[in-house]
Amino acid sequence: MSIRIGIAGYGNLGRGVECAIDQNKDMELVAVFTRRNPDTVKISTPGVKVYPMVDAVKMKDDIDVMILCGGSATDLPKQTPEIAENFNVIDSFDTHAVINEHFSAVDKAARQSGKVAVISVGWDPGMFSLSRIYANAILPEGQDYTFWGKGVSQGHSDAIRRVKGVKDAKQYTVPVSSALNAVRNGENPELSTRQKHTRECFVVAEEGADLEQIERDIKQMPNYFADYDTTVNFISEEELKKNHSTIPHGGFVFRSGKTGWNRENSHIIEYSLKLDSNPQFTASVLVAYARAAYRLNSEGKSGCMTVFDIAPAYLLAESGEQLRKKLL
Repeated sequence: MSIRIGIAGYGNLGRGVECAIDQNKDMELVAVFTRRNPDTVKISTPGVKVYPMVDAVKMKDDIDVMILCGGSATDLPKQTPEIAENFNVIDSFDTHAVINEHFSAVDKAARQSGKVAVISVGWDPGMFSLSRIYANAILPEGQDYTFWGKGVSQGHSDAIRRVKGVKDAKQYTVPVSSALNAVRNGENPELSTRQKHTRECFVVAEEGADLEQIERDIKQMPNYFADYDTTVNFISEEELKKNHSTIPHGGFVFRSGKTGWNRENSHIIEYSLKLDSNPQFTASVLVAYARAAYRLNSEGKSGCMTVFDIAPAYLLAESGEQLRKKLL
């Protein structure tokens, strides 16, 4: 029997989930739900229909897990607890500062409905989070470092596009190589926000726009660029489409620690990702945890969970015997 999946939201992430389902033979896509006019949304899976988001509850008996593909700023804080009232759910909520608040709201809804909800699934939070928790357990005396990029920040790119006079833009987060190398060499540096990353902006300005004002508005933007060394490059629309049409990302997580009675031995744990497509990789993580949510709920579990709470064996279709032979 296939695990029946629904997709809520069909942007870059939703399309990535649809593709990932095709690579997991124990799953099938049952429906896509959208806030747009369903007649305008064309998906790639033959025979699967697109429905209005408000109709999702009508199919609660036909879907085993709903994968939520909305944004963290305004969509998921509302959608995840609401949809968890009727479905097992997975989301990629990534606002680190308020994950505990989101967890509490979703946990209440999922426990009342008897469903499993897994939040903050992706690569950070997600795979990077697992690297940090394993490394902290192994090296209790140490220091954590996380570097993001080089990659496209979709949120920062959107922030630039909202600046007056900007027609289109892409923004790349770039680790500072000297800081990265210092951590890799075991120097345990104390690093400020500015010392860890730079930001590179590629901007298409509207005709006649004040380029100097656009650059000032970007570099002075609080919470986005003011705390970083930022470079603004003005380019043509054709160059943006040719050289900056993809959504790559990735990064590095380090744990540097000491062992021994006199702390004489140094150790560095490094985990890295290099992603051609941020949304497609995130989607693949979401789909793996959809399998876990289905299995856990089938065992009678309910409530909200994160990647910290789920054993790795739940993520793969193979049996325990197969996994021990193949991967252990």
